[in-house]
Amino acid sequence: MTEDLATDVLVVGGGPAATWAALDAARAGARVVLADKGYCGTSGATAAGGTGVWYVDPDPAARAAAMASREALGGHLADRRWMARVLDRTYEAVNELAESGTYRFPTGPDGRPLRNGLQGPEYMRRMRIRVRRAGVRILDHSPVTELLTTADGVVAGAAGYRRQEGRPYRVRAGAVVLATGGCAFLSKALGTDTDTGDGALYAAEVGAELSGMEFSNAYGIAPEGTSVTKTAFYAFATFLREDGGVLEGAASQGGRSVIARALLEGKVYCVLDRADTAAQAAMRRAQPNFFLTFDRLGIDPFHDRFAVTLLAEGTVRGTGGIRIAGDDCRTTVPGLYAAGDAATRELICGGFTGGGSHNAAWAMSSGSWAGRGAARYALALGRGAAGRPLRAAGGAGLRPAGRAGVDHRDVVATVQGEVLPYDKNYLRHGDGLTEALTVLDDTWRQLRGGLRGIGRGAVRARQAAALAANARWMYRSALARTESRGMARRLDHPDQDPAQHHRIVSGGLDEVWTRPLKGPV
Repeated sequence: MTEDLATDVLVVGGGPAATWAALDAARAGARVVLADKGYCGTSGATAAGGTGVWYVDPDPAARAAAMASREALGGHLADRRWMARVLDRTYEAVNELAESGTYRFPTGPDGRPLRNGLQGPEYMRRMRIRVRRAGVRILDHSPVTELLTTADGVVAGAAGYRRQEGRPYRVRAGAVVLATGGCAFLSKALGTDTDTGDGALYAAEVGAELSGMEFSNAYGIAPEGTSVTKTAFYAFATFLREDGGVLEGAASQGGRSVIARALLEGKVYCVLDRADTAAQAAMRRAQPNFFLTFDRLGIDPFHDRFAVTLLAEGTVRGTGGIRIAGDDCRTTVPGLYAAGDAATRELICGGFTGGGSHNAAWAMSSGSWAGRGAARYALALGRGAAGRPLRAAGGAGLRPAGRAGVDHRDVVATVQGEVLPYDKNYLRHGDGLTEALTVLDDTWRQLRGGLRGIGRGAVRARQAAALAANARWMYRSALARTESRGMARRLDHPDQDPAQHHRIVSGGLDEVWTRPLKGPV
């Protein structure tokens, strides 16, 4: 029997963007339900580790330097107005965490609090407490599987499956915030198993647009056989070939493609031998979980060499996602808002990853704005909106066009075969992208015709469909950008083309489309 709920704002997700959205929607006077695929406070990339935060004092020179620091890397696609807004909101939010006693920040040698980093497990544990105290109803282990719309296409709720109770559920809502994270293609990068691009699929099914999907070929460095893709500390690394010789040109920034090419031929090793004693101590204090793997394996990463690999982080560490159409983080579809890694981060990062710090700042800021915007929208509709007739928007994986018979595991394996290999996704070439798309388009046709899941199976089927959809938007957008800008580098178009100084918007499901978008949001 389906569980029926009604609320003003439904937040889909359970990470920092989702919890900030739920908190600020509740503070704006809205009834709020938060539905998480996992257990809110422990699921997602942030809860699994620690993160820097783009926290900058409101000094004009410091702010200007912060905004300029990544503009060139991002191909000058970032928007300074949005960057300033995010810096302002992040400064407020972090100070709120500190001054309310919600999060205890460490202090530096000078006695000043260090507010440019967060320990993920503690941060998210406390955000869950704040959300519950604000009166938000949390549905743990309750993945959403599709959006619900009115007859005229307005988003008005969602449906899903409650894993522990073993039954479907439906939430009628005045507005929906998608804060489901990005898509890492089940690569096993730390904390990303819930990041399967579901929100982007659901948004596209109701007609929303995406942006920056070509900026999706992020790969994090990790010790071989592990999942810890914290790359910042590899700035202190020397990379080595199997024979012990230095791998010339390899680096965590500006030299990861060298590592990728070398990994296609054999093992690559690393040692963090460029960190002095003071830096080593600071690194352990800042990110203790980075060292857990090494400690358990008996490796001293500052003196012992260890094998490394690259794990795909897709749009989790990339910048592509659902297109934002207004300051309140609304999408191009009425009633639908997006926040965090589910949304594009081009507005503050352009076409190059912001790493953890920019993403953390964006999660706080976009989550707050989306929550407030959704609350305003829903409260303006009034409580009578709960009685609107609704229709289910989900397609692939739920309602096949033909006879069911496709296995979700086969879909996942095929998609991973086209997006995880370095020579296809990281070292991109037009011919390779075209060949991959031929496979991915055929996979989509098959799953659209014959993939169907029921109950728990619906969750797996929808994840498989989301992986395929995200891969196709990524590669179509990459083909549309016939230059190298930001992360979207093309071996067959190695130079930046001034005529392509624009964003690329994409969308569609059975037929994927792209178009250039010039000017501000």
